[in-house]
Amino acid sequence: MFDDYNFYDSLKKIGVKLQEWLDAIILNLPNFVLAILVFVLFLILARYLSRVLDRLLRIRIKQVSIRRMIIKVLKLVVVLIGFFVALGLLNLDKVLTTVLASAGVVGLAIGLALQGTLNNTFSGVILSFLPEIQIGDWIETNSYAGQVIDINLRNIKIKQSDNNYVVIPNSKIVEEPFKNFTSTPRSRVILDCGIAYSSNLEFARQLTLETIEKIFPPNPNEEVEFMYTEFGDSSINFVIRFWTDVTNNRDILRAKNIAIIAIKKAFDANHITIPFPIRTIDFSNNLSLNKSESDQ
Repeated sequence: MFDDYNFYDSLKKIGVKLQEWLDAIILNLPNFVLAILVFVLFLILARYLSRVLDRLLRIRIKQVSIRRMIIKVLKLVVVLIGFFVALGLLNLDKVLTTVLASAGVVGLAIGLALQGTLNNTFSGVILSFLPEIQIGDWIETNSYAGQVIDINLRNIKIKQSDNNYVVIPNSKIVEEPFKNFTSTPRSRVILDCGIAYSSNLEFARQLTLETIEKIFPPNPNEEVEFMYTEFGDSSINFVIRFWTDVTNNRDILRAKNIAIIAIKKAFDANHITIPFPIRTIDFSNNLSLNKSESDQ
């Protein structure tokens, strides 16, 4: 076997192969330089577009984490487009097809593994564009109420009235209804009360309306409403609804506090009683405590 081996022929073949590679490099050198230039231009374009997008997002999105995530996605998309264009200039179509197929398989596997996390991430992006909820708003959702402190890619953090923080996943906010007290400057406050059965109902109604309208004057398109609702166990109950400036739950409590004090003073001055629960004991079954003469 070694007798048939010719070292010079092998060396000649290696030289021919190297010459073919050098010729291929020389022929493809312009495409290679052009591919590098195109990729560098896409890198510059990605940086420029990210700055422009950041300025636009500052107007609509207050959450810094959301803005950074969107900018990073934009950069990644632009850089990937530049990479694929560069591969096309180098006539590496097969490599491009393989890269796309591999990216699809890897993306599918990552999506299945991180389904819950991606759900919260996309929900965070949706929340960032919703005008109905912003940082600083007082909301009520998922049995919690508080001020929105932060909205990130995974959750919303709210600060309750007891100064404790609650972290709620973004998907819960998107899927469940929520109430935003800050979205409207005024709100209707509802207060329940009751008066004694011996009271003059028309006078009590007029007195209550005048008292509330003096403290909480309604706007032209608003109205203070008073309705008797039921015959209670010890009182005739009513509900009064009035308007006031409300941006959080504390404003409602403050308005109720002022209204209760004012109504109580007005009732006391006009001898209208707000009764407490009364129970009547019936002694109609008379029992004789004295023994009859026959028993003695």
